[in-house]
Amino acid sequence: MIGILGGTFDPVHFGHLRPALEVRESLGLSEVRFIPSHVPPHRDPPEVASHHRLAMVERAIAGVPGFVADARELSRPGPSFTVDTLGELRREIGAECPLLLVMGMDAFIGLDSWHRWREIPRLAHVVATHRPGTEPATDSPCMALAEVADSVVALQSAPSGRVCFQPVTQLDISGTAIREGLRSGRSPRFLLPGSVLHYIAEHRLYHDNAGPPE
Repeated sequence: MIGILGGTFDPVHFGHLRPALEVRESLGLSEVRFIPSHVPPHRDPPEVASHHRLAMVERAIAGVPGFVADARELSRPGPSFTVDTLGELRREIGAECPLLLVMGMDAFIGLDSWHRWREIPRLAHVVATHRPGTEPATDSPCMALAEVADSVVALQSAPSGRVCFQPVTQLDISGTAIREGLRSGRSPRFLLPGSVLHYIAEHRLYHDNAGPPE
């Protein structure tokens, strides 16, 4: 089974990485692909260039078993629609391999605002993450198009079409807060990997006067 985690990763941080690790381990995924978006359809454009965001992802996941950086959206013109990415991946891996799209609960609830969203459950399972001890929201329009998977076996037995609610450690970290902190001279240490912090300082990202990492 292959997991997909998209985002601007501007920059990538532990709020992305820890839940991805827990999903991979809990569901027994062979890999999780981190796919930086080029032109995100639902948010402001990223602040730094595509090659920097990809490089930060590559450094963040270096040496982590099963974590893969996938640059396909960065070379595709126009908005980075998830349905297009899933279609490409489905053609590459074949019709039978389970493909899992991982997203937070807020994105899951608002899935009907995504481009050609009705096609997504036909291409992949949807994994909606939530905090341990909280009840998952089941009022997403996606629920009318997919059945709930109550076990890993249920995901393994079909290539797509199911929804899995997965509790993960959700860290209250945002790229916006990291960027604002850097501009204000505050260190983002312990919010993101040291390799990413070094890259930000080396390339003077997010702040004209970024100094060396602490």
